[in-house]
Amino acid sequence: MTETALPITEQENPRSQNLSSLSTAEIVALMNEEDATVASAVKLVLGDVVKAVDATVDRLAKGGRLFYTGTGTSGRLGVLDASECPPTFGVSPELVQGVIAGGYDACHRAVEASEDDADAGGADLRQRGFAAGDVLVGIAASGRTPYTVGAVAFARSLGAFTVALTCVPGSPITEAAELSIVPVVGPEVLTGSSRLKAGTAQKMVLNMISTATMVRLGYVSGNRMSNLQARNVKLRERAVRIIVAETGVDRETATAALEGTGFNLKVALETIRGRGRNM
Repeated sequence: MTETALPITEQENPRSQNLSSLSTAEIVALMNEEDATVASAVKLVLGDVVKAVDATVDRLAKGGRLFYTGTGTSGRLGVLDASECPPTFGVSPELVQGVIAGGYDACHRAVEASEDDADAGGADLRQRGFAAGDVLVGIAASGRTPYTVGAVAFARSLGAFTVALTCVPGSPITEAAELSIVPVVGPEVLTGSSRLKAGTAQKMVLNMISTATMVRLGYVSGNRMSNLQARNVKLRERAVRIIVAETGVDRETATAALEGTGFNLKVALETIRGRGRNM
């Protein structure tokens, strides 16, 4: 395969061709400069992100679920974003799920060989009970990972809404999905290491999809996480601040209400608002 036939994520970056001879300061400066281009690449595809969010909101409002799937870094990013939804928005772990090739063990150790199984992606979704009313975001920096492409093709065959998140335009996954989000970030500083710029772009887009979806579904009040799960000291203190800001009560009242509901912020807010209406 010639250099020009390689996907962008696998090509060499001429700006970093002398990377191994650079000083530490020069390496990190170069990486910072390259990272600065990622937000601009994502900005160019915001229209597609909007389409993905609106379709996801529609499906979830009707009882559907949001799934992310991928391999390696892409799969780990999906699992990370999904795992943050329950504590941040107070939703069930079933609502947003991350499916990674090789199972959850792949989150902390490399099992990249599993990405070559084109049938495994669909099989893993089937095991989760994936259905036509759900949404699947297939994450693949190169856009050609058999596991992820297979998962997207399976999901679309069911009639589910499918999104491809890749950094390579015209790649196989864009042909498999109903909608494609393609921030083109160019070659990596370290050739082929798509955990760098490509991974950053993917993380930014996933942040937008999950956050905007939850805002649209009513799990946020203003810019406050009014449905968060207050499971530790930091989050309980944040919950108290939210109660004070949302209801106007003092900290003592807010703390008592939160403790009285077993640290359930949503119920505490409803309790205080109910008291106000009954006064």
